Amino acid sequence: MAIPLAYNLRNLRVRKTTTIMTALGIALTVAVLAGIMALVNGLRSALVVTANPLHVIIMRQGSTAELTSIVDDAKFQTIKFLEGIETIDGEPMASHELVTVVALPLKDPPGEEVNVNVRGISPMGRKMREGVSLLRGRWYEAGRHEVVVGRGIESVHTSASIGDKIRIGRNDWEIVGILDGGKSGYNSEIWGDSNATTLDLDRGSTRSSVLVRAKDDVAVQSLINRVETDQRLLMEGLRETDYYARQTESATPVQGLGIFVAIIMAVGSSFAAMNTMYAAVARRSKEVGVLRLLGFSRWSILFCFMLESLLLSLLGGLLGCLLILPLNGLESRMGNLITFSHMTFEFQVSPLILAGGVLFSAIMGIIGGIMPAQMAARREVLASLRDV
Repeated sequence: MAIPLAYNLRNLRVRKTTTIMTALGIALTVAVLAGIMALVNGLRSALVVTANPLHVIIMRQGSTAELTSIVDDAKFQTIKFLEGIETIDGEPMASHELVTVVALPLKDPPGEEVNVNVRGISPMGRKMREGVSLLRGRWYEAGRHEVVVGRGIESVHTSASIGDKIRIGRNDWEIVGILDGGKSGYNSEIWGDSNATTLDLDRGSTRSSVLVRAKDDVAVQSLINRVETDQRLLMEGLRETDYYARQTESATPVQGLGIFVAIIMAVGSSFAAMNTMYAAVARRSKEVGVLRLLGFSRWSILFCFMLESLLLSLLGGLLGCLLILPLNGLESRMGNLITFSHMTFEFQVSPLILAGGVLFSAIMGIIGGIMPAQMAARREVLASLRDV
């Protein structure tokens, strides 16, 4: 026969101060873990949204990022006419692009500078990024020292609004528009005309990479194989999705540190739940004896105290989930160890993260409640009734 749930709820309500303090400790633990997961999830989502599964990025062999790659115009002309590349208006969907970085001052902390990506992009390259639109202002004009900046750059950097100027190469470039890349990493880039940026940076006919769109999924792998086996090119191809997936490695140290801190806090929270339940067992010794006299088995007593510990932890888990909900959509930034630049992204608190937080709290409750519950179940009836 099971002890009614109302008995557990009444005891949690009676010990409201202890219940609240223990639940808050568990809530903070869940909030730390879930907050880190929301950060990593937001960064990964931004990079996934940036990539198109039919896009292939072609770089020099051995390059880890566009910034460290070189592709000259002669090789681009060979690549753009490879079989399997999609066309639009009779033109191959291939873009020869330049990527570099410039240092921009942050709004917070004031005066501190971080690197941001500058992308010299062709008209075809803009067509290939269908998810990017102009938020304010206008697009840059070809051949002129004009750029548009991502809305993420405008929000976190000073001197990054329309009308401001940015030093790129040998000249100052005027910001004429703000681009909106949705939730993609393009919000953290500066775009300018490919020819003008290449000339201003004195790169001659060389740029950083080639972006092509394949006709279908089969053509993607065919293009990659063709590029890598052509000894004239000495290039390698990578699905754009795989390229940006590599960049999530920047979040790995943060994720590992967050999990480590959460585990340490979880140990403390489990001990707090354990102490709470030990105190509950000590105070309710006579109640345990009465429950045994009424016919409840040792297993019922064990389950009763385990359930109470679990309810206490779930309360903390739900509270922790409520604490991190305001983080959803909050904009943040992180340095990218692959591209040597900063990117902005939004925290994303998904249902899976919330479910994981509640599950994590349940595990803490089980760990913290098992020993006190066993102690309560092992108590002898007469000994329990004699305790005051």
